Amino acid sequence: MFDKDRFIQDCMNAVAEGQGAIREVVAEAVSDRSRVMSELGEPEHAGITPIYRSPDLTIINFVWAPCMSLMPHNHQMYSVVGIYSGREDNVFWRRAETSLEAAGARSLGAGEVAALGRDTIHSVLNPIGKMTCAIHVYGGDFFHPAEPRSEWDHETLIERPWNIDKVKSLFREAEARFNATKNGT
Repeated sequence: MFDKDRFIQDCMNAVAEGQGAIREVVAEAVSDRSRVMSELGEPEHAGITPIYRSPDLTIINFVWAPCMSLMPHNHQMYSVVGIYSGREDNVFWRRAETSLEAAGARSLGAGEVAALGRDTIHSVLNPIGKMTCAIHVYGGDFFHPAEPRSEWDHETLIERPWNIDKVKSLFREAEARFNATKNGT
Protein backbone atom coordinates (compact mmCIF):
# COMPACT_ATOMS: atom_id res chain seq x y z
CA MET A 1 0.00 0.00 0.00
CA PHE A 2 1.49 3.34 -1.11
CA ASP A 3 2.28 5.88 1.59
CA LYS A 4 4.09 9.04 0.45
CA ASP A 5 6.27 9.40 3.56
CA ARG A 6 7.24 5.72 3.49
CA PHE A 7 7.96 5.98 -0.25
CA ILE A 8 10.29 8.93 0.34
CA GLN A 9 12.08 7.05 3.12
CA ASP A 10 12.37 3.91 0.97
CA CYS A 11 13.91 5.96 -1.84
CA MET A 12 16.32 7.65 0.60
CA ASN A 13 17.36 4.21 1.86
CA ALA A 14 17.73 2.82 -1.69
CA VAL A 15 19.71 5.71 -3.21
CA ALA A 16 23.02 4.38 -1.84
CA GLU A 17 22.34 1.05 -3.60
CA GLY A 18 21.76 2.79 -6.93
CA GLN A 19 19.27 2.88 -9.74
CA GLY A 20 18.26 -0.80 -9.55
CA ALA A 21 17.14 -0.42 -5.95
CA ILE A 22 15.26 2.78 -6.77
CA ARG A 23 13.55 1.00 -9.67
CA GLU A 24 12.28 -1.69 -7.29
CA VAL A 25 10.86 0.93 -4.91
CA VAL A 26 9.11 2.77 -7.77
CA ALA A 27 7.76 -0.47 -9.28
CA GLU A 28 6.27 -1.45 -5.93
CA ALA A 29 4.68 2.00 -5.56
CA VAL A 30 3.02 2.15 -8.99
CA SER A 31 1.73 -1.41 -8.63
CA ASP A 32 -0.90 0.17 -6.35
CA ARG A 33 -1.96 2.89 -8.81
CA SER A 34 -5.22 3.85 -7.12
CA ARG A 35 -3.48 4.27 -3.77
CA VAL A 36 -0.81 6.51 -5.34
CA MET A 37 -3.57 8.65 -6.88
CA SER A 38 -5.39 8.76 -3.55
CA GLU A 39 -2.23 9.74 -1.64
CA LEU A 40 -0.95 12.33 -4.16
CA GLY A 41 -4.40 13.59 -5.17
CA GLU A 42 -6.35 13.71 -8.39
CA PRO A 43 -4.52 15.96 -10.83
CA GLU A 44 -6.05 19.41 -11.15
CA HIS A 45 -3.31 20.93 -13.30
CA ALA A 46 -0.38 19.82 -15.42
CA GLY A 47 2.96 20.47 -13.80
CA ILE A 48 6.09 19.43 -12.00
CA THR A 49 5.51 18.99 -8.26
CA PRO A 50 8.54 18.17 -6.11
CA ILE A 51 7.85 15.59 -3.42
CA TYR A 52 11.39 15.40 -2.05
CA ARG A 53 14.66 17.11 -2.95
CA SER A 54 18.26 16.74 -1.81
CA PRO A 55 21.66 16.87 -3.55
CA ASP A 56 21.55 13.11 -4.27
CA LEU A 57 17.81 12.43 -4.71
CA THR A 58 14.81 14.21 -6.22
CA ILE A 59 11.29 12.78 -6.30
CA ILE A 60 8.76 14.55 -8.52
CA ASN A 61 5.09 14.03 -9.28
CA PHE A 62 4.79 14.83 -13.00
CA VAL A 63 1.34 15.52 -14.43
CA TRP A 64 1.40 15.72 -18.22
CA ALA A 65 -1.38 17.67 -19.94
CA PRO A 66 -3.36 15.75 -22.55
CA CYS A 67 -1.49 15.50 -25.87
CA MET A 68 1.50 17.40 -24.42
CA SER A 69 5.03 16.88 -25.70
CA LEU A 70 8.35 17.90 -24.18
CA MET A 71 11.42 18.52 -26.30
CA PRO A 72 14.45 16.18 -26.25
CA HIS A 73 16.47 16.73 -23.09
CA ASN A 74 18.98 15.05 -20.83
CA HIS A 75 19.20 14.82 -17.05
CA GLN A 76 22.92 14.35 -16.28
CA MET A 77 21.82 11.77 -13.67
CA TYR A 78 19.94 8.50 -13.73
CA SER A 79 16.18 8.53 -13.45
CA VAL A 80 13.37 6.08 -12.84
CA VAL A 81 9.88 6.77 -14.20
CA GLY A 82 6.79 5.04 -12.84
CA ILE A 83 3.39 5.70 -14.45
CA TYR A 84 0.36 5.54 -12.19
CA SER A 85 -2.26 6.93 -14.59
CA GLY A 86 -2.37 7.42 -18.34
CA ARG A 87 0.44 6.88 -20.85
CA GLU A 88 3.89 8.34 -21.48
CA ASP A 89 5.65 7.81 -24.81
CA ASN A 90 9.41 8.29 -24.85
CA VAL A 91 11.58 8.76 -27.92
CA PHE A 92 15.25 8.10 -27.18
CA TRP A 93 17.87 10.09 -29.04
CA ARG A 94 21.61 9.89 -29.65
CA ARG A 95 23.99 12.61 -30.60
CA ALA A 96 24.77 12.91 -34.32
CA GLU A 97 27.34 15.14 -35.98
CA THR A 98 25.50 18.42 -35.53
CA SER A 99 22.27 17.51 -33.77
CA LEU A 100 20.38 14.36 -32.72
CA GLU A 101 18.96 11.27 -34.37
CA ALA A 102 16.21 9.01 -33.06
CA ALA A 103 17.55 5.80 -31.55
CA GLY A 104 14.43 4.07 -30.19
CA ALA A 105 11.16 4.49 -28.36
CA ARG A 106 9.21 3.08 -25.45
CA SER A 107 5.61 3.57 -24.45
CA LEU A 108 4.75 3.27 -20.75
CA GLY A 109 1.28 2.66 -19.38
CA ALA A 110 -0.11 2.69 -15.87
CA GLY A 111 1.87 0.41 -13.58
CA GLU A 112 4.95 0.34 -15.82
CA VAL A 113 8.44 1.58 -14.94
CA ALA A 114 11.45 2.65 -17.00
CA ALA A 115 15.02 3.26 -15.87
CA LEU A 116 16.97 5.89 -17.83
CA GLY A 117 20.75 6.10 -17.68
CA ARG A 118 22.73 9.15 -16.73
CA ASP A 119 23.46 10.07 -20.36
CA THR A 120 20.04 9.27 -21.82
CA ILE A 121 18.48 11.88 -24.08
CA HIS A 122 14.72 11.54 -24.49
CA SER A 123 11.60 13.44 -25.45
CA VAL A 124 8.22 12.76 -23.86
CA LEU A 125 4.68 12.74 -25.20
CA ASN A 126 1.38 12.19 -23.46
CA PRO A 127 -0.50 10.71 -26.44
CA ILE A 128 -3.94 10.50 -24.82
CA GLY A 129 -6.76 12.95 -24.14
CA LYS A 130 -6.45 12.94 -20.34
CA MET A 131 -3.81 13.81 -17.78
CA THR A 132 -0.94 11.34 -17.38
CA CYS A 133 0.54 11.03 -13.91
CA ALA A 134 4.01 9.70 -13.12
CA ILE A 135 6.46 9.51 -10.27
CA HIS A 136 9.98 10.38 -11.43
CA VAL A 137 12.94 9.67 -9.16
CA TYR A 138 16.34 11.17 -9.98
CA GLY A 139 19.78 10.28 -8.64
CA GLY A 140 20.65 13.91 -7.95
CA ASP A 141 19.13 17.37 -7.66
CA PHE A 142 16.85 17.64 -10.71
CA PHE A 143 16.51 21.41 -10.35
CA HIS A 144 20.22 22.14 -9.81
CA PRO A 145 22.26 19.28 -11.31
CA ALA A 146 25.99 19.05 -10.71
CA GLU A 147 26.56 19.31 -14.49
CA PRO A 148 24.65 21.59 -16.89
CA ARG A 149 21.73 19.97 -18.70
CA SER A 150 20.68 20.42 -22.31
CA GLU A 151 17.48 20.53 -24.30
CA TRP A 152 17.05 20.35 -28.04
CA ASP A 153 14.64 22.33 -30.18
CA HIS A 154 11.72 20.14 -31.34
CA GLU A 155 12.01 21.20 -34.96
CA THR A 156 15.70 21.87 -35.59
CA LEU A 157 17.15 19.51 -32.95
CA ILE A 158 19.71 22.19 -32.12
CA GLU A 159 21.12 21.95 -28.60
CA ARG A 160 20.73 24.72 -26.05
CA PRO A 161 20.96 25.01 -22.25
CA TRP A 162 18.11 23.44 -20.24
CA ASN A 163 15.70 26.05 -18.91
CA ILE A 164 13.48 24.77 -16.08
CA ASP A 165 11.36 27.93 -16.05
CA LYS A 166 10.62 27.46 -19.76
CA VAL A 167 9.73 23.80 -19.14
CA LYS A 168 7.32 24.75 -16.35
CA SER A 169 5.66 27.25 -18.70
CA LEU A 170 5.33 24.52 -21.35
CA PHE A 171 3.25 22.48 -18.88
CA ARG A 172 0.96 25.48 -18.24
CA GLU A 173 0.66 26.27 -21.95
CA ALA A 174 -0.14 22.65 -22.86
CA GLU A 175 -2.89 22.55 -20.26
CA ALA A 176 -4.31 25.88 -21.45
CA ARG A 177 -4.32 24.68 -25.10
CA PHE A 178 -6.13 21.50 -24.12
CA ASN A 179 -8.68 23.36 -22.00
CA ALA A 180 -9.33 25.84 -24.84
CA THR A 181 -9.92 22.96 -27.25
CA LYS A 182 -12.11 21.12 -24.76
CA ASN A 183 -14.19 24.24 -24.11
CA GLY A 184 -14.50 25.04 -27.83
CA THR A 185 -12.68 28.36 -27.65
